[in-house]
Amino acid sequence: MDPSGGRSELAQLRRGVLQFCVMTLLRDGEKYGFELVRELRDAQGLVASEGTIYPLLARLRNKGLVNSFWRESESGPPRRYYTLTTAGSRALRQFTADWVSFRTAVDHLLDLEENHL
Repeated sequence: MDPSGGRSELAQLRRGVLQFCVMTLLRDGEKYGFELVRELRDAQGLVASEGTIYPLLARLRNKGLVNSFWRESESGPPRRYYTLTTAGSRALRQFTADWVSFRTAVDHLLDLEENHL
């Protein structure tokens, strides 16, 4: 039995889907890095730090899934904003289709297990 109560497995699951959560937040328009961190923190169970998000954004940019640009800020230094690319939109649509199928299969198995308890 895992003494952490499955927390390490949950952390792995979060890491596996975090890039798609970030891409989903960018689906409707541009956002700057700390804005993404704040929105992920506000989502139940998706705790994310700046130390996680900024390297992730760099990887997404290097893969051509997001673009970035600098914009002056009214309340401080310039901010780097991120937008989803066409390739990023395609990747997000494919992940969404895969996720629905995956989630349905897992939910089905969990429902079966619950009925046997």
